[in-house]
Order: sequence, then C-alpha cells, then structure tokens
Amino acid sequence: MKQLSSAQIRQMYLDFFKSKGHDVMKSAPLVPQDDPTLLWINSGVATMKKFFDGSVVPKNHRITSSQKSIRTNDIENVGHTARHHTLFEMLGNFSIGDYFKEEAITWAWELLTSPDWFAIEPEKLYVTVYPKDDEAKRVWREVVGIPSNHIFEVEDNFWDIGEGPSGPDSEIFYDRGQELSDLPEDDPENYPGGENERYLEIWNIVFSEFNHRPDGTYEPLPHKNIDTGMGLERVVSVFQHARTNFETDLFLPIIDKTAKLSKESHYGDNPEKDVSFKVIADHARAVTFAIGDGALPSNEGRGYVIRRLIRRAVMHGQKLGINGTFLYKLVSVVGEIMKSAYPEVLEQADYIEKVIRIEEERFQVTLKDGMNLLDDLIIKNQKENNTILAGKDAFKLYDTYGFPFELTKEYTADAGLDVDKAAFDNEMEKQKQRARAARSNAKSMGVQNGLLTDIKTPSEYIGYNSLVAEGALKDIITDDKLVTEINSGTAQMIFSKTPFYAEMGGQVADKGVIKEQNGQVVAEVVNVQHAPNGQNMHTVKVLKPMASEKTYLLEVDQAFHDKVRKNHTATHLLDQALRDVLGSHTHQAGSLVEPTYLRFDFTNLGAVTEEDLLKVEEIVNEKIWANLKVETVVTDIETAQKMGAIALFTDKYGDEVRVVKIGDYSMEFCGGNHVNNTNELGLFKIVSESGVGAGVRRIEAVTSKEAYTFLAERNSLLQETANKLKVTQFKEVPHKIDQLQEQVRQLEQQKKAIEAKVAKQQAEAVFQNVQTINNKTLIAAQVNVSGMEQLRQLADQWKNQNLSDVLVLATTAGKGKVNIITAINGASVKEGLKAGDLIKTIAPLVGGGGGGRPDMAQAGGKKPEGIQSALSKAAEWLEQQG
Repeated sequence: MKQLSSAQIRQMYLDFFKSKGHDVMKSAPLVPQDDPTLLWINSGVATMKKFFDGSVVPKNHRITSSQKSIRTNDIENVGHTARHHTLFEMLGNFSIGDYFKEEAITWAWELLTSPDWFAIEPEKLYVTVYPKDDEAKRVWREVVGIPSNHIFEVEDNFWDIGEGPSGPDSEIFYDRGQELSDLPEDDPENYPGGENERYLEIWNIVFSEFNHRPDGTYEPLPHKNIDTGMGLERVVSVFQHARTNFETDLFLPIIDKTAKLSKESHYGDNPEKDVSFKVIADHARAVTFAIGDGALPSNEGRGYVIRRLIRRAVMHGQKLGINGTFLYKLVSVVGEIMKSAYPEVLEQADYIEKVIRIEEERFQVTLKDGMNLLDDLIIKNQKENNTILAGKDAFKLYDTYGFPFELTKEYTADAGLDVDKAAFDNEMEKQKQRARAARSNAKSMGVQNGLLTDIKTPSEYIGYNSLVAEGALKDIITDDKLVTEINSGTAQMIFSKTPFYAEMGGQVADKGVIKEQNGQVVAEVVNVQHAPNGQNMHTVKVLKPMASEKTYLLEVDQAFHDKVRKNHTATHLLDQALRDVLGSHTHQAGSLVEPTYLRFDFTNLGAVTEEDLLKVEEIVNEKIWANLKVETVVTDIETAQKMGAIALFTDKYGDEVRVVKIGDYSMEFCGGNHVNNTNELGLFKIVSESGVGAGVRRIEAVTSKEAYTFLAERNSLLQETANKLKVTQFKEVPHKIDQLQEQVRQLEQQKKAIEAKVAKQQAEAVFQNVQTINNKTLIAAQVNVSGMEQLRQLADQWKNQNLSDVLVLATTAGKGKVNIITAINGASVKEGLKAGDLIKTIAPLVGGGGGGRPDMAQAGGKKPEGIQSALSKAAEWLEQQG
C-alpha cells in the first residue's frame, strides 16, 4: 500500500475514474439547490438524483466526484467514536444507465489493488454481498478472483430509501489487523460486516436496478445505475495507519492549532480532553464549509445547525481551558488542509472568520445568561430538597444556551444534584420529531420514467435570434403515452425547431401559440420545460386536431418575452451592484424573472440598509443610462472562466457555454434571454427587501413601464399627502410632518397632565369610600380615566398612602372595552391573599381574563355592563377569605 496524503488520495480516485471515461463533477455547495427534501447535501448521490430518477439525462453517463457532505443526526457521537463526523467527503463513481456490476466491481478492485493506483494488498480486502445477488457473487469470484472465504453474505446489503431507484449493494472491507481490534479474535462479531474495529468498511457499491413503486412493489428499472461511496476520512485513516480518522492529515493540523490556543492541554494526554479536541476539529471543518457555501447562524433550519456546532465547539474549548473567542482562528487551518480541492475556503477566509467570531461573541453573552439560569436552578432545587434536576430544565440549557448534557450534569454534580436523563432524552426526541415534521414531504427521489428518458428526438432552440419558427411536431405525449395525433386536451410536445424558451435559471418559460401553415391557431403554449435529454418540451392546450411529423408555425408572445428579457438583464446588473456595495461574499441564492417583476435572492449577514439599497439602485440605473451594449459570447467553459465570467453550480453547462457580457460591468454564464442594450430597460426600481431564510435576503424590483407605474403611484400618494398637509411643494412635506408630530407630542403631554389631574381629583373621592369586610379594608370603584396606565397611577397613589388592604378599580377603555386592576398590600399578601386570584375571579364578569403578581394584577374585558357585578364580586371574594 502506498503512502499517500488525503489530497493525493482524493485526486488519484478522480483521476482513475476519469481514465475510465467519467466526467469529474465539482463538489456541489452544502446548501441544497432546488431540493426541499434536504437540509444539507448529505451524500454524493444527493447531487445525482435528477440523473437517477430520469428527470435529466446527463451528457456523459459516467460521472465521478468528491462531494462534501453534512450529517448531524448523530452529532452526540462526534468525538466519542473513531469515525463519526458532521462534515465528510464522499468519493463516488456513478453510472447512469451505462456500465453495471462487472465494470463497477472490477474497476473498484483495480483502483484499490493495482500498483499504478492505491496498491493495497489484496489479501487484506474482504467483501460482503446481498445473498440473492448471484451476479455480484459471480463477478467477485470468477472475474476478480477473490477467494470464497473473503466473501460474506449479509441480508442488510440492500439499498432502499423508499420510492424510486433501489437495489442490492456490495461493501468492501480492509483488514487492519487484530492489534487494532476491540474484540477477542474468536468473538462472533469479529468478521467483515460485524461490529468491530478490525475490519473497516471503506467502499460501498450500490447496484441500482429496481424501481420501488408507490404501492411498495419492485420492478426492474428501465435504465440500471451504479452509485458508489467511499468515505475519504475513512480511507485516509487506512493509508496513514491511524487508529481513528482524527489521527490523519485531515484533522491533526486543526488539533495541533487548538492545542496551541489551549496552552494547558495536549492531544493524547487525557481521553476526556481528547474528545473535546476531536469535537472542535470536526465542528471547525463543518462550520467553515457551511458558511463558505452560503449558510449563516440562526435559530432555525440549517442556520440552527451552524449555531449549535459553534456553541458545542466553544463549550469544548472551555473544557480545554480556552476562554473567549477562538474557533474563528481555525478557519485558515481548515483552508490550508483543503486548498488543493477547495481553494475557495482560503479566498473567503476573512468573511467566514468574521461570521464565526460574531457568533462566538454573541454566545459569550448567552453563556453568562445560561450559567446564571443554572445557578438559579441549583439553588431552587436545593431549597426544595430536590436531588434531581428536571429533564426539561436540562434541555432548556442545552437547546437555548448550548449547554451539552454532560456539562450540566458536571455542574449539578458539584452541587449534589443528579439530572433526569430519561426526561432529557424525551425532550430531545420531541425536538427531532419537530424537525422532521418541518421538512418538506416532497418525495426524495422520483420513480424513473423510461418513456421520457428514451425520447432523444433532436430539437433546436432558435429563440435567441427569432420568436417565430417552423417546426415539425416530432413527439406527442399524453397520459404518459406516445401518440401520433391528438384532437383536444393538454399534451406535451417536442418540435424539431422552436423559438419557445424552456424555464431555466430563474427565467420563466415563454408563452404563445401554435398555428397551421394557413395561420389558424391550433394550440396555446402554456409552459415549456426541459425534457430529460434536454429538448424543449412544450405543454400545450390543444384547440384543433394536431398530428406528429406535420410542420407547424410556432409564435412566441413578443410583449411577454420582451418584458421578461428586460427583467433578466436587470438581475445581472443587480447581482453585480450588490457585490459592489455589500462585498464579494454576497452571491446569488436564487432568482425569478417574470414579465411584471423580478425577484433576486442573495446571501448576506443581515438586512440591507436603506442607504445601501439606494446605492445599489443608483448603480443599476447608471448602467442603464450608460447605454451599455449587451453581448453574448459562446465559448468553452475554461475560456469563459478565464474571462472572469461568474458561474452558478446549479446551472447545467455543456461543452459550449453562453457568457452574457454587459459592457465592462457584468459577465455571467447564462442561457437566458437579454436585451441588446441596457437603455431598453429604461428605469429600475427596488420595491422591497426582506429576509427569506438564514442568511438569505430577497429583493423584488421592477423595470421599464412597471417601474414608471410604481413611481407614478408613489408620486400620487405624495401629492395626496401634500394636499392634506396644505403645502405647495413636495420638499415641504417632511418639515410639515415634523411640525405636526411636535404638536401631537405637546398635546399628548397636555392630555396626560389633564388626565393626571382628573385622576387625582377622582382619587380623593374614591379613596374615601372604604369598606371593611372580614377584618380587611377594601376600596372598589369604577373611575373615569383613559385606560390601564391611569389605573396603575391610581394604584401607585393607593400604595404610597396605604389607604386600604385591597384595591379594585375599573374603567371603560373605549367603546366596548374594560380595564380592571387589583392590588393587595404587603401584609395581606403575607397572609395569603393574592391579587392574581382576585382578578381571575372577577374578570369573567366583564367578559375577559387576566393575571399578575400577588401584590398587583390586571385584566381586560369586553362587557362594560358587567363592571358593577365585578366590583360586588370582589367584596364577596374578600368575604370568603379567612
């Protein structure tokens, strides 16, 4: 076996499969694009779903990748086991309806054992197979030549996630030797596939050959696939003879840096502290990549995951004697380790460090609050002679303040308290159920449709140059069947030539009509999407009989199309303007280009200020008025990237790409439609800016006629305001409003002064009417004041003058509303009387409810006619106390 670094292993894997005709796919961002079923990209195959279910047919049916992934379902195991991680890389090779079992198995064996590649000793490799998979067993035995005692049949070797592709799998294990095993040699689990540390699974090959139908049955896939996964962290530990994944070049530099920051702890000295080193190293990698891919800390979704990871790392840092912020200092270390495959980490290091440092600083404040709460809980339980801290309290410390259960247990143990672990686990399970319920219920992978996948009819899109085309109708699909003619109804159609744009990159599809050669309209085009093999597939409403192989005239709605392309060009200008104003960390997170408006989502730490929005808007309009030429260059990807064109991972790029260049200002990969000159946009206006998720903001804007209409409506409102304010010029409106606000403020002060005077006068009369009931004095009256604030002022006077034991005051606060306040002096409170009990007794009589402290409580109601009954009830309540 060769001595290889993690970077060499990753590159050798990709190079091997590239030599076998695979395209190397760049690792996708961890934040899923257009997949509501996933919180994170959690595997290599997660980015291949569109290929596996047949919704998209790739140009090359052989693909390989090293995909970064995040899983947090068993986060508590990180650091305590040898191979649990939140962030990991999955090496994979995929066949989409191309090669199958024999090639997948023999190539895996070649890569692992060939002297030209990994050169692992064959005798150290074992495999497991699904018992009914005779073909896989045959290939391993007869083609590869593995001895029978190195092949194990395991019933669990079947990959199935529900609806969609599924099938048996074959796992490859490496024998690390009995010296690394955690079991006696004769233990029944000490075999490849058993629960042991000796035989390490390094590769899983899934033979995706069945469709799992919605009814639970299985049928052969129209196109069989290969999906493999090799965990980079695991295989690196094999090559570097590491007992765990953490003693490799993927983690040790982070651990070494953490030890230097600690100054008092060293990895390997103490098993408990080693856990903290591992947690910090793992979490530093995860948050660095997650933030670099556009996620930000928050209280929900993936943002909550990042916040939780940062807080766990900080807590483990404290266990190592690291106080204050430190996690952000590990970002550059992560970047150096991964720079050969992910240079963007170092490029974004300043931004990532800033995000983590701000979150750490916030947590320092939260941590103090958490410690104060824990101290209060300990004191409370000690006073009540409790020996166990409630699980709900421990979970609140965990969920709100980031306290790991072990830390709470450690602190409470010093105070002689245990923690209810069962109740804590119950709260944790409830949280997991809430998280699962919050996910989309959309299916994770569709059932493969062989009909659409097999349609490979050539179809040419000419919409960049013409909005009218003559095209032969090649395919008609209705009710999932190919037909040769249709009289009415809705159908999907593919033409040899079309001017209709298929929805992509946020730009909506064109609309229009299909005509006979004589000009008669036979169908309306209501939508256009890409078929699995890339053709523009038209969804049409058929008005007259149509037949395949007949030539039709296809016409796009030009007015609709022109509005869309103006807004599309505006999104490119907006994208660059946001980078100019907010910084290079900002990148597009989605868009929608409609004829009447545009929507642009982008990453940013917080809301965009009014000042920055004005700057963005001004820049875009300046570029519109500069009459910048909009050019399209068709070239190869490498040349386009050298030109500096901005690319999005979510867009599908072939050998040739279109680069849209707007003067010298903006240059992006784009397959959409655009204007010829920015002056066609006329005007750009931002309508709104809002948050749509953790770290994602949304701008909605309008151009051209819609921008004029928006401003005209605003102008009309301003004119109406000026008329009402009786000013002749718009510039006088703000000053006039300031004057009116000052007048209102003065009137409010006068009003309060008068109300206070009236209340004082009323108080002099009301406070003289004292009843004695059950050896307690009571003042209960209806007063004519403006609301609860005035009632509280009267209650304060009552308290300061010690006028009675109990006070009940009520007032009508506007039409159909009632306010009531109750108060009880300190001596009576000590005797057991509570204002909250009194308010709960009398509030229902005025149609309301309320509560408060033992010495004061308040309520609202909707039945003014019940006030006298409530005051009488107060006297009855006092009579019953004793």
